[in-house]
Amino acid sequence: MMCWWAENPDGDEFKRHLARVPDYLWLAEDGMKSHTFGSQLWITAFATQAIIASNMPDEYGDSLKKANYYLKESQIKQNPTGDFSKMCRQFSKGAWTFSDQDHGWPVSDCTGEALKCLLLLSQMPDEISGENADKQRLYDAVNFLLYVQSPTTGGFAVWEPPIPQPYLQMLNPSEMFADIVVEREHVECTTSVMQALIAFKRLHPGHREKEIDNSVAKAVCYLENTQWKDGSWYGYWGICFIYGTFFSLGGLESARKTYNNCKAVRKGVKFLLSTQNEEGGWGESYKSCPSEVYTPLPGKRTNIVQTSWAMLGLMSAGQAERDPKPLHKAAKILINAQMDNGDFPQENMTGASMRNCMLHYPLYRNIFPLLALAEYRKRFWTK
Repeated sequence: MMCWWAENPDGDEFKRHLARVPDYLWLAEDGMKSHTFGSQLWITAFATQAIIASNMPDEYGDSLKKANYYLKESQIKQNPTGDFSKMCRQFSKGAWTFSDQDHGWPVSDCTGEALKCLLLLSQMPDEISGENADKQRLYDAVNFLLYVQSPTTGGFAVWEPPIPQPYLQMLNPSEMFADIVVEREHVECTTSVMQALIAFKRLHPGHREKEIDNSVAKAVCYLENTQWKDGSWYGYWGICFIYGTFFSLGGLESARKTYNNCKAVRKGVKFLLSTQNEEGGWGESYKSCPSEVYTPLPGKRTNIVQTSWAMLGLMSAGQAERDPKPLHKAAKILINAQMDNGDFPQENMTGASMRNCMLHYPLYRNIFPLLALAEYRKRFWTK
């Protein structure tokens, strides 16, 4: 924007930039902030899943219709213009970005979570969720997801197929950000994608079915091979071991009927139970990210978002049937933390990327407790 202003303060280019300035402003509890780019798609996908999981259609209003519309409109409809491969660009048609369509960078786990949402919405009455997405758009999403899987490890990368040349990271010009030179696989991306592919295959059998089966089988192997000795998984986009373990257990359990991964699931459950605080919650420090060593919050404090992640991971792994006591203790913490207006208190940051870049997701404090309590309710209160 500054360059275009220097070129011509009255030019259309500068005016177009100026019109997008509000997109980068965020009014937080402690004042106005400016951020790099929004997380509209990412947050919309999880919020939609939480609302659906609550199973209270009388409370939906037109929220799901609006979310459905945004998800459909935010999908990237075309590849970059021109001979994009010569510009070292990847194809992006069918993917979703982290924020909106204008952002332009296709992201695998955003695509996986958005696809999961559209598949969930397609199973609801039109008067609640609105018109279903076009099947070809879903096929385009699957095409992109299969494209970003590593042919060697089976894991899924973020933006493009992984480059098995880690020595190139030595060219990293940054003093603080890690893993920014070549693409690599991540457990969160892998589990988001495999859950989406499994859900897609169930609702759309016959479309690239064999490829999807092979893809999920390779993804399961990747998760089993990347599990740490203590049973956890390192989550690259969150803080950090609780986040990665929550995602990985969900992914493995979604494939459990087809693939033998019980040992990995048992180890993951053991890790979560071993890190539960005495009061019943979970909490992890951002220091886990750069050190790659599980580090509790000072004083073993509880964080409601991380408590929600741990609950969701345990419930997906069948903890409610084995021993529900840890879940009851955790649910009590979430219920007691909710304020009179329905909000939850803002606590320490729970997002991360590139190991040293801490991210603040204000709506996590509402989305994940709602999702955890909704799943908890399904297992206990409705019986």
